[in-house]
Amino acid sequence: MNTFILLKILANLMLPPASLALGVVLWLSMRLFGWRRLASVVLGLAILQTLVLSFTPLSTLLNGILEAEARRLVAGNKPCCYEAIVVLGGGITPAQPPHTMEPELTDASDRIWLAARMFHAGAAPKIIVTGGSLSEQRGGPATTEAEAMRRFLVALGVPDDVIVSEGKALNTIENIRNVREMVKGSRVAIVTSAFHIPRAAKLARWASLDFAIFGVDWTVPDDGTVWWDYWMPSIGALGESAMALKELIALRFDRRGEVLAP
Repeated sequence: MNTFILLKILANLMLPPASLALGVVLWLSMRLFGWRRLASVVLGLAILQTLVLSFTPLSTLLNGILEAEARRLVAGNKPCCYEAIVVLGGGITPAQPPHTMEPELTDASDRIWLAARMFHAGAAPKIIVTGGSLSEQRGGPATTEAEAMRRFLVALGVPDDVIVSEGKALNTIENIRNVREMVKGSRVAIVTSAFHIPRAAKLARWASLDFAIFGVDWTVPDDGTVWWDYWMPSIGALGESAMALKELIALRFDRRGEVLAP
């Protein structure tokens, strides 16, 4: 098992719903050994974590921390002129024949749409799409995320010959490293989701990229939710809280990106 897979597993086990499932397993195991009091504490903490992270006010707070920094980083961006627009992976799921024959858009697919709009507005003469596939690297049938993005961009009217695919990267560190090798010091416009901007920018600085960064998927402060729904636990809020916590923890403690330093 490589480091990438191990860290993905550990990150998922730290947060719901995996942490709740782990808490139940530990509760059952401890009860079998007679550690009933400790078992109750472990299960109670797992339930409490899941419940707290399910409240919209908390998910809004956590995302607000990330987006406040993101807005600072995008402030003053110029609409042109860049050597390339770089679209970080995460906005599309590759096709996996024979189960799915076409790529599927995710909640972050606005990254690809913004890149197409920037290209049509003359921000850069080419687009670099970066994102690999674990299945592809294991010899499976799935196409890469970069290839899926390329096809979507072509469907949005971007000429195929201006799209450069980088289909080896499996995470943001590899995205940035591989793009650096491709652009050779040229100025680029990086496109990613708002919550991801602080970490992507930090890695780009470590890599000494000449870049501006652009964001999509900004949180809407008032989406018309009635107050009683706002204060009720929800699956959506749980997912957003977990996503934001992963980014905040990575920003504070993940030092793997230091390998990018020239």
